[in-house]
Amino acid sequence: MRFRSFILAALLAANGPALVPGLTPTLTLAQQKQQLTLEDIWAKPTFRTATVPGFDWMNDGRYYAALESGSLVQHEVTTGNTVQTLVTAAELQLNGAPLNVDGYSFNANEQKILFTTGTEPIYRRSARASYYVFDRSSKKLTPLSAGGKQGYATFSPDGQRVAFTRDNNMFVTDLATMQETAVTSNGVKNNLINGSADWVYEEEFGFAQGFFWSPDSKQIAFYTFDESQVPEYDMQEWGGLYPKEYRFKYPKAGEKNSVVSVSSYDVASGKTVKLDVGPNPDQYIPRVMWTQVPNTVSIQRLNRLQNKLELLHGDVNTGKTQVVLTDTNPAYVEINDDLKYLAGGKQFIFTSEKDGYQHIYLHDMSGKQVRQLTKGNWEISAINGFDPKTGNLYYTSTEGSALQRHLYRINLSGKGKQRISEAGNGLDVVNMSPDTRYFLNTHSTAGVPPVVSLREGSTGKLVKTLEDNAKLKQTLTQYDLGKHEFFTFKNAEGIELNAWMIKPSNFDPAKKYPVLMHVYGGPSFGTSSTQTVLDNAGGGTAFTNYLWHQLLAEKGYIVVSVENRGTSGRGSAFRKATYANLGKFETIDQGDGAKYLATLPYVDKSRIGIWGWSYGGYMASLAMTKNADLFKMGIAVAPVTNWRYYDSVYTERYLKTPQENPGGYDDNSPVQFAQNLTGKFLLVHGTGDDNVHFQNSIAFVDALIKANKDYQTLYYPNRNHGIAGGNTRLHLYRQMTNFVTQNL
Repeated sequence: MRFRSFILAALLAANGPALVPGLTPTLTLAQQKQQLTLEDIWAKPTFRTATVPGFDWMNDGRYYAALESGSLVQHEVTTGNTVQTLVTAAELQLNGAPLNVDGYSFNANEQKILFTTGTEPIYRRSARASYYVFDRSSKKLTPLSAGGKQGYATFSPDGQRVAFTRDNNMFVTDLATMQETAVTSNGVKNNLINGSADWVYEEEFGFAQGFFWSPDSKQIAFYTFDESQVPEYDMQEWGGLYPKEYRFKYPKAGEKNSVVSVSSYDVASGKTVKLDVGPNPDQYIPRVMWTQVPNTVSIQRLNRLQNKLELLHGDVNTGKTQVVLTDTNPAYVEINDDLKYLAGGKQFIFTSEKDGYQHIYLHDMSGKQVRQLTKGNWEISAINGFDPKTGNLYYTSTEGSALQRHLYRINLSGKGKQRISEAGNGLDVVNMSPDTRYFLNTHSTAGVPPVVSLREGSTGKLVKTLEDNAKLKQTLTQYDLGKHEFFTFKNAEGIELNAWMIKPSNFDPAKKYPVLMHVYGGPSFGTSSTQTVLDNAGGGTAFTNYLWHQLLAEKGYIVVSVENRGTSGRGSAFRKATYANLGKFETIDQGDGAKYLATLPYVDKSRIGIWGWSYGGYMASLAMTKNADLFKMGIAVAPVTNWRYYDSVYTERYLKTPQENPGGYDDNSPVQFAQNLTGKFLLVHGTGDDNVHFQNSIAFVDALIKANKDYQTLYYPNRNHGIAGGNTRLHLYRQMTNFVTQNL
């Protein structure tokens, strides 16, 4: 379940000026400041975080490209100065009409560029678009295909061809002749997919494009998903005289998955060879990539329970494969994008948490471990780059704190570890140039908008600040934001939990305040993070949610978030404590958080509420039923209410199958505890949610009716899991604000 695009990031507060207790109202700073409004937060660009759009490293690490005012412009890294305009807006016209570009990519020598327009999102990562090839020498703009919109069009490494998908099939276009060749022809909607991921792989393994060019441009490895036996989910689309049915394959927990195969297509001969992924069709192939050895493809094979990962190397000429590495775990094995095959074809790096924390290991091509490169009670978050000349590997980790992420480097010898990020707290998001000479760094701390800068890869030295969000920071000074502080407390078992608190700007310790807790609480997977307690400002919805929490603080509420067991940043034992028992320990920890807050002299223990989205909605629903005596009010947005309704990959990873672990599914389902509800409860869902189906809320409402419990519901027609678009978010947060102020 990858909910991070909506509610994953920490909703943190700024260290705003606190009022001096005892000042009369006519002299308070608050009267000199503006008041936050929902319109400013959700409908206007008042608090929009500035970024560096369209940034793309070019082959020579001295330059980067960016889309600016409809043109593609090349900049010099060290100064940021414009070097040249690669493609002008005037050149991006077709039949006299401007091309509304929404993306681009270069071929290997950067003389041809693929531009996309009219992109149509399908699910979270999938999309189709119209692709156009621009030749910089001839200044000619040519449609890639006349057969309809394409998916994931990708240049071959030698830049001579483009592969793409359409209607569940794969195609290759020769750019010299613009001749289009079908790689497959058997694709059928809701039956067989070539070159793209099915719904559950896209959502849970994090990719939509399912084909990969070989380094020598001679082969294309691609996925085929036979989803003929996967049950369909029927989702109605409202608006016309008669609702439309939208049916798609969605494997719920314990149901049949797609049978997945991997093949390689030889461009010259047109021959396709199927690779041997083993005799068991009930398994996962979460990653496919090419090694640095000619004709050798890398395949990761995962058993259905996801506690055994095998790394296979396959010969595309024969289709034969061999297992070179096996990684197991009593709970589940992490899947990520950290596997890197090093130049020369003799070694690869691989991450594993076999010592209790996610760390980096160096292996030879036979799979034999050469050495463990990183070690300690902290986690690798991502591998950012490798310099073959120096042997230095760059990565981000939690070594400074579970609340932070910073960039480090270490040599393949296991020596010379050094922090590259500047000293201090906060969180760094790193985009490193291919040659590791420079990196784009997005740095923020709690409540402070991010600063985007270019830095030297080897030292972290500042080259140029590209965006400091000075305008937004100045805007924020016009508002009397509440104080934000991190704190820790111990749960009933003596485990220390991280948390943050936003207090009203005019906080008076002699008063009693109501508290609204914000929760996500679900497990993370791979290099993702589901933490709500992070030392960063967040971006997008995270930052606007932070401002909403500040608005509530203006209204006299304290807002708190507690990081329960099951979340990332603190190692395997902490994250996997919830294995086979989702909801149990998370609910205990949130309840212990409410109990701790109740002991604080400035908290009104009779007025503690909780809200969350997605997994957080599940947690809020459990808190309001299993911990009904602790919470006066709750809001659950797009919640899972019965894990039997959720997808196979995510749910079985953490709970096993319903057949193997029925108690894990039923013992912590809010549906089973509807009769315990006593507080005021608001349930929100989008009817077009392809991820957490509206079915979940229907089941919970039915249980509440049977238990004769009062509740309120708010549904959004045809909105997906993000419940957004137009005035939707403004409307939603107005309803939630009113519900909080009227019931807490």
